[in-house]
Parts: sequence; C-alpha cells; structure tokens
Amino acid sequence: MTDLNTLRLAGKRAVITGGTSGLGLEMARRYIAEGAEVIITGSNPERTAAAAAEIGAEGVVADVRDHAQLGALAEHVRRRWGGLDVLVANAGIGVFAPIADVTPAAFDRQFDINVKGVFFSVQALLPLIGAGGSIVLIASGVNAKGAPGASLYFATKAAVRSFARSLAAELGPQGIRVNALSPGVVRTGFQERAGMVDEASEAFIRSVIEASPLRREGAPEEIARAAVFLASDDSSYMAGSDVVVDGGYMNV
Repeated sequence: MTDLNTLRLAGKRAVITGGTSGLGLEMARRYIAEGAEVIITGSNPERTAAAAAEIGAEGVVADVRDHAQLGALAEHVRRRWGGLDVLVANAGIGVFAPIADVTPAAFDRQFDINVKGVFFSVQALLPLIGAGGSIVLIASGVNAKGAPGASLYFATKAAVRSFARSLAAELGPQGIRVNALSPGVVRTGFQERAGMVDEASEAFIRSVIEASPLRREGAPEEIARAAVFLASDDSSYMAGSDVVVDGGYMNV
C-alpha cells in the first residue's frame, strides 16, 4: 500500500506542455507516480489522447504557438481544478542547420515553439498559480554553449534560461518559484518522429558525449527525477536556478 506521506508531489496539480512524448511524457509519468494530478498537452489530438491514456493523465490539445488555445487550456484548468501548483513548460523542437540553409520559416517555427511558446504558456497559466507554486522551464545543457549548425536551437534555449532569471525576480515576491531544467543528450524516440535526427545533429550528439565526463547519453528517467525535485517542496528555496543534468558537459 502506498504511503501518501512518502510521495513528493502528493496533492499537487501539474500541467506539462508537450507531454505526449519524449521527456515530457516521462516527466508526467514520474509526477503521477509521485502523487500529482497531471494534465499533459500536445498539438495532435490522437497522440495526446493516447499518451494520456497510457500514463493515466488528462490530455488537452493545445498548440503553444496558438494564443487562443493557451487561453482555452487555462480556462480548462480553472474549471477542472480551480488552481495550479506546477507548470512545466516543456514543449519544444530542435532543428540543426548551417546558417546558409536557415529559412525565415524555419527560424520562426523554432522561436515560436521554443521561446514564444514557453513565455506565453507561463503568461496564460500564471493567474492560476498561487504562493508556493513552481514553474519549471525546460532549457537545455547547451544554453551557454555554441556549435556549428546549432545557432537557432542554442539561441532559443539561452532565451529560456534567461526567462528563468527574470521571471524568478518578477514572481518570487508572490511566492512563486521559477527555475530552469537543462537536460543533456537524451534519446527518447521523439527526435526521430520530429525529424530532428540527421547527419548534423548526430555529429553534434557524438561531440557532446565525447566532451562529457560521463561519456554517455542520459536516460529520460534521470531528467524526470530532476523535474520532480524542482516541482516538490524539496526545492523550496530555489529560484532563478538552472539545474543542469547533462553528464557534466556544461561544467567542464
């Protein structure tokens, strides 16, 4: 029999954007195991429904690029729970290309999802988060690095890291903690489905692993455990931080 007193997220209500696959789905699975009620979002209705059924979450279709859909998500959460304890702004993509091959459409898509999507997800759901709430922004272990062919993706994740600083300063006086979580190289199958794995990205992944002290890729559950920590009261005195879980790549 499960002891509710040992569950780190017991009684907490969490929304995880981009929670239908990859790290978002693993984080949602772990949150539920730790006692949270979870809503996951995705832009594809079929995948959202299937993922929610798989882990016992509630699925809501909401494309983070669509301001109206984010507003509808916030209204759904308000009617469903009345408030929110944890928001994980996870939805994101990564496309690698040399500067000569980047089109305005590709630029806009990556920034619309990874930067605008994060910011306006927080804006939409913030009125539901009270004192003691936690906002976790999913950045990346490359947010302070540079690499050929990675200018767009790295820039979007640097922006997310910056959001964590400024939003922590703005929302901290309200008792709301904002922190970033920066994963390293983790393969989940999402990358292949999203068309993110090509020769350029594979070369980058190999270079990261070779430059990391642990010399390996991460596992989804290793990132999810850090996400639980940031959502739980164990991190109650943390704000504006970047929890880097990348095998040491950023720090050496």
